[in-house]
Amino acid sequence: MPDGTLAVLFTSGTTGEPRPVCLTRANFEASARASAEVIGVEAEDRWLCCLPVFHVGGLSVFTRSALYGTTVVAEPEFDAARVKDLLEAGEVTLASLVPTMLARLRDAGLERAPALRTILLGGGPIPGDLLAWAADVGLPVRPTYGMTETTSQIATAEVGQRLARPLPGAEVQIADDGEILVRGPMVACDGWLHTGDRGALTEDGLLEVHGRMDDLIVTGGENVAAAEVEAALLEHPDVTDAAVIGVEDPEWGRAVTAFVVATATEEDIAAHARAKLPGFKAPKRIHVLDELPRTASGKVERAKLESRAHDLRQRR
Repeated sequence: MPDGTLAVLFTSGTTGEPRPVCLTRANFEASARASAEVIGVEAEDRWLCCLPVFHVGGLSVFTRSALYGTTVVAEPEFDAARVKDLLEAGEVTLASLVPTMLARLRDAGLERAPALRTILLGGGPIPGDLLAWAADVGLPVRPTYGMTETTSQIATAEVGQRLARPLPGAEVQIADDGEILVRGPMVACDGWLHTGDRGALTEDGLLEVHGRMDDLIVTGGENVAAAEVEAALLEHPDVTDAAVIGVEDPEWGRAVTAFVVATATEEDIAAHARAKLPGFKAPKRIHVLDELPRTASGKVERAKLESRAHDLRQRR
């Protein structure tokens, strides 16, 4: 039955408990057909899947390929050296990746992907230098926006661009408070879905995603978007990953707090942030970690960072 539940998937749960989402066959088919209109389908397509199939991004590779009778190149886990070899050997034509995966391919020395015609890149903010590198080596990266409730991809940019156009059949509007609302046959609810993300639409209908609604940090009476601070931190040449949260603070209400993966010192990164951002946006505290806690789909687990910040504060 097209309206019967085909899969129950769980949201990433980056800020709390994962939530179950019931997706129907009709949702998956609508998503697959809309995606195919945007990125195309060729008989010899081989779609690389190294995302977990218990998340919608990975599962959708299989459902879309099954609908069109094309091939999935399934990897049990992401291994940068192995994926680099597959791409450079021309073994895949499509790939679904998250930014951390693409960054690891860059670090592994990926130089070409002769058969590749699209990389759908989503699951989190994309650093500007990563897009620039992809363009330099000729990788056809298309930033994409979606979530479990939209059966994955619902808006996709052209190669190398950031602003995404909604897929055919998908409608997007921005609420008065800046929240992105979506609806369409691939969405797992009737009416408008409140995504929990902030964004804006251009005059010609392109979507710009600004970050999560709950990532807006109110500090000292000022609003600070975590994504803006993260982008500034990632401009430091020795910072490879960054996440910013608001931590309860008696003076500021919420203190802008950064966790970074870097070879630079906290003092050096703080000076860089102050040079790039207004004073109220610059992190009050910076912590250097070996790696950021991420879900299997590549999203930062902010709840774990909040717990880590609490532990660090207790030790002082």
